[in-house]
Amino acid sequence: MNLKERIKNDIKEAMRAKDSVTRDTLRNLSAAIKQIEVDERRELSDADVEAILMKYLKQREDALEQFIQAKRDDLVAKEKAEIELVRRYLPEPMDDAELEATLKEIITELKAETMKEMGKVMGKAKAVIGSRADGGRISQAVKKLLGA
Repeated sequence: MNLKERIKNDIKEAMRAKDSVTRDTLRNLSAAIKQIEVDERRELSDADVEAILMKYLKQREDALEQFIQAKRDDLVAKEKAEIELVRRYLPEPMDDAELEATLKEIITELKAETMKEMGKVMGKAKAVIGSRADGGRISQAVKKLLGA
C-alpha cells in the first residue's frame, strides 16, 4: 500500500474511532496532496507525498514554537499531537553519524573540496537522503564537512 492510500485508510479508521485530531490532520494532508495532483495534473509518488509531509511537519514545528512563546498551552498540545502523527508516515530520521557518513560518501564521489561546490553536494544529498533529514540539517553538516 502506498503512502497516499495509507493516509486515506487511516482517515476512515479515525472517523470510525471518532478521533477528531487524527481525522482532521490526515484530511489536511490529503487535501494538500490532492491540491498538488490537480494543479500539476499528475499522480504523486511516495517521494512526492513524503515531501508534502516534510513541508507540513515544518509548518507544524514553526507553529509549535510560536505557541510556546505565546504560552498557548492548549494549542501547544494540539501541535505536538499533529507533529507526532505526521512523523508516523515519514521514514526513520537519520542520526548525526549516519548523516555525516552519507555526506562524506557524496562529497568523495563528487570530488567536492570547497564551499563553491556546496550546491552540487546539496542537490545530490537531497536526492539520496530524501525525507530522512531536513534541508537545514543537511546544509549544516555539508558546511561543516567542507570547512565553512
